Amino acid sequence: MALALPRFTTLADYLDHYAATTPAADAVWHEGAMLSYAELAQRVERMAGSLSAAGLTPGDRVAVLSTPRPEFLITLLAAFKLGAVWVGLNPRYTYRELAHVISESKPRLILSLPNVDGRELEPDIARVAQEFAIERAFRLDTGEPTDTLSALPEPQPFEPHTADPFDAATIVFTSGSSGSPKGAVLSHRGLVYASCVESEAIGIEAPRVPCNLPVNHVACLADLTGTTLVAGGMLALLERFDPVEIADRIEQLRLTNLMNVPTVLQAIAMSPDFGERDLSSLQVVSWGGAPLPLEVIRAYRTRGIRLLTVYGMTETIASITFTDEEADDEVLGHTVGKFDPGMRVRLADEEDRPVGIGAQGEVQVQHEGLFLEYFGRPDATAAAYTADGWFKTGDVGVLRDDGNLRLVGRRSEMIKSGGYNVYPREIELCIEQIEGVALAAVIGRPDDVFGEVGVAYVLPETGAAPDPELLRASCREYLANYKVPKEFVIVDTLPLLPVGKVDKQQLKRRAVGAA
Repeated sequence: MALALPRFTTLADYLDHYAATTPAADAVWHEGAMLSYAELAQRVERMAGSLSAAGLTPGDRVAVLSTPRPEFLITLLAAFKLGAVWVGLNPRYTYRELAHVISESKPRLILSLPNVDGRELEPDIARVAQEFAIERAFRLDTGEPTDTLSALPEPQPFEPHTADPFDAATIVFTSGSSGSPKGAVLSHRGLVYASCVESEAIGIEAPRVPCNLPVNHVACLADLTGTTLVAGGMLALLERFDPVEIADRIEQLRLTNLMNVPTVLQAIAMSPDFGERDLSSLQVVSWGGAPLPLEVIRAYRTRGIRLLTVYGMTETIASITFTDEEADDEVLGHTVGKFDPGMRVRLADEEDRPVGIGAQGEVQVQHEGLFLEYFGRPDATAAAYTADGWFKTGDVGVLRDDGNLRLVGRRSEMIKSGGYNVYPREIELCIEQIEGVALAAVIGRPDDVFGEVGVAYVLPETGAAPDPELLRASCREYLANYKVPKEFVIVDTLPLLPVGKVDKQQLKRRAVGAA
């Protein structure tokens, strides 16, 4: 179904649009309570008045420590109305991680929940506020103020800021899987472009979408919140991941889209009662960030659900690729789809020269929705681009004859073994096709002879017990000898980053005995 979405400057403009045109429509669900678009707009106006009274002005940063709950969305849209820059903080941050984000983004105000899942957050907020001279810290929910978290002031009249599309909207810190997280400054234009293009690719009017991803991640802000808001849909906010609860909400709220990371989709599909669940409202299941195992793809396909995988990153905001609606299991499992025609994309060699179909190259992008800069890091911003102005994603892929892109790894994860360049994703895909394997993660370990050798950490399917020697023999059938891992390690679990990706830095430390 083709959608004809209106084009506005900010996501807050979409809230105003639907509050005026469909005021009674469902906008946000949380813990049994539903807000209409009119009610959400009232809450956002009130929050903007309070933040204005607290001294927030255009260009200021406001940091918000929250789970996915209404306050996250309300503060985000209120900040946009004031022309402020919103910075999401993850309740799972250690103090070191929290201090890094605060020191880099330099917010004027902090809004925080006092505790999450039994963890008291106030001591860390008090410490970081003092260490980095934060002007004021406020309690995000409606509980009693404390010595650390003041109550937000009563709203005052404010003049809505007239935003430029290329004004900064939010700062999103990269995952830090290959180094210290950098704050990518995302524009309103980038958020709106990403949200509209993906919403149009999904093609559902007024979608009903669950959101349980961290609020500091671009997938929460654009892929879930943005795509739902631009299409006048309803966001079901879930503060933790529970596959049973998500399935319950699909049935109860008649959710239409399930958009998440593969680990979440896999857990839902592998639930014992998955086959008995009423998924008749669910029209699309989509994922990004990592491949989805073929058995999980087939589990959703047997329920008659359309499947879609996308590929993007924080700095591009928008997805670079989408699979076609008629994509088969092989395309969905082994590629990330075709390039968005609204972007300029090329694959380039290590000298930034374009390569052709079938050749490995780094994915490089140009489009007006790219991130604006790494906040406070001009050198890192400059280093992210080629001399002729292409953003370097760091992802290495191969463009197939059918126009679909197959990713083989990241340049930063490349293993240099005996003079050969080895990309882990190519090996992982080979291992994951072997019977009894649920997931594989390949990293490089220092070696006196070859410089580096590959180590494969293999997560078996339930009840399976893959033999390392058989895994090695199978890899030798399909891969050049220098690509076959030196060691195969069978594991019960793989360490994950907060967004569900495998934490390869931890695996590298484990491989050399440092963790």
